[in-house]
Amino acid sequence: MKYLWLLVSFTLFVFATDMKNDDMTKQAIVKIYTVAKVPNYLSPWSSSMRSSTGSGAIIEGNYILTNAHVVADQAFLEVQRYGERKRYIAKVYAVSHQADLALLKVENKRFFAGVTPLKFGSLPEVEQKIVVYGYPMGGSTLSATIGVVSRVEHHVYVHSGESFLAVQIDAAVNPGNSGGPALSDGKIVGVVMQVITKSQNIGYLVPVTMVKHFIDDMKDGHYDGFADLGLGTQKLENPAMRRYYGLDENITGKLIDKIVYDSPAAGILQEGDILTAIDGHRIENDGTVEFRKHEYTDFYYFVDWHQMGEKVKFDIIRNRRTMKVEVPLKMTSDDMYLVKTTRYDRMPTYVIYGGYVFSPLTRNLIRATARNRLKLSCLAGQWQTKEREEVVVLLKVLASDISRGDNNFGMWPIDKVNGKPFKNFDAFFRLIEEAKTPYIVLEDKDGVKVIIDRQKALQKQLDILKKYNIEYDRSEDLRAEHTAS
Repeated sequence: MKYLWLLVSFTLFVFATDMKNDDMTKQAIVKIYTVAKVPNYLSPWSSSMRSSTGSGAIIEGNYILTNAHVVADQAFLEVQRYGERKRYIAKVYAVSHQADLALLKVENKRFFAGVTPLKFGSLPEVEQKIVVYGYPMGGSTLSATIGVVSRVEHHVYVHSGESFLAVQIDAAVNPGNSGGPALSDGKIVGVVMQVITKSQNIGYLVPVTMVKHFIDDMKDGHYDGFADLGLGTQKLENPAMRRYYGLDENITGKLIDKIVYDSPAAGILQEGDILTAIDGHRIENDGTVEFRKHEYTDFYYFVDWHQMGEKVKFDIIRNRRTMKVEVPLKMTSDDMYLVKTTRYDRMPTYVIYGGYVFSPLTRNLIRATARNRLKLSCLAGQWQTKEREEVVVLLKVLASDISRGDNNFGMWPIDKVNGKPFKNFDAFFRLIEEAKTPYIVLEDKDGVKVIIDRQKALQKQLDILKKYNIEYDRSEDLRAEHTAS
């Protein structure tokens, strides 16, 4: 009987401890209310307001960890603790749109009273049990769903369009869960970021390794981001290709077929080099590395371990000779692609000249319309060259008597102004602004032309802006540059 009493007492103690720990966990879960100013990339002088909710978790340092997409384009933020009705004003302290992560701060210290911040765990294993906390649609109170880790591998992050390590889970995840923590043994192992809508319970987490990288990056008060090598590579699975490069069965790797002209790897690596290992880890013929026993993912896994400014080590084969090299990490993919990655937290750049609207091509524009999408999507996959860093498009033509016949032009890439190629939007803008010729001749790579009567465009500019209720003929960033100069 004595032993039975001890067993019952121990069981009650464990149950009470679990209840206490569960309540402490819930106290650290936050609901986020966002009012966002959403730019209209097709009419870049205008925007709309949108309200949404998301989730977050209080971590060490009185920060709130959430997704970047929960607070993207934010104009006003409020946060609310579990079990409380009062909302507190919050501000974005740091954001990584690349990794879909953000840290928020609340100035009112009462918000954090009595909270035990959540701690970080390690990268979860496949089949490991996790609990997802958040405030999804279907109710206003805290929700908890239980699941397991299905796989861990590289996946495209919808928010940025870039590929990073992700954790797939089978726990139910819905709109509003975004930014909420996934816990295992009471510690954060990931942050909920996205779901596959046409599936049953397939969700994705930003893994804790990415979160730690982001937080470490921000310790100096400046976000540098995740590095890109600026390399184009090919798999080495084809037998003929392997024989051509003299590779036996014991050698695996990936062939470099392109290097961006200003990449940190330029001059260190060469086209035709074969990458066989990264930081001592063997690169397979499909470009993957074994990051845990029997688990493989893209070799960029080991690039993403590094902070900007560090070096990554490669074993390579060049002209059938083995070598070791080190590549400094200095640039992100946004620094090297011809079309910038998806923009957030800023209004679009544009200029209007006689009713002709011009803008740099971004992924936001490509997403916003199906017009000319095939050609523009091809451009989005290209790297910068020494001669060209950015694509400029004739976004649309505001109909008037001086633009008759040109109203069908839209999302049209421009290659030359008055016969002169240009490097980027700034150079294009200067060519337009400084033109003294009677006509401005715009031309694409196929020789198709749009011709603007310069004097009439200048004379009609204010009337056209007034007709279309447009306050400024250029975006705020261009107005600021013009004022500064």
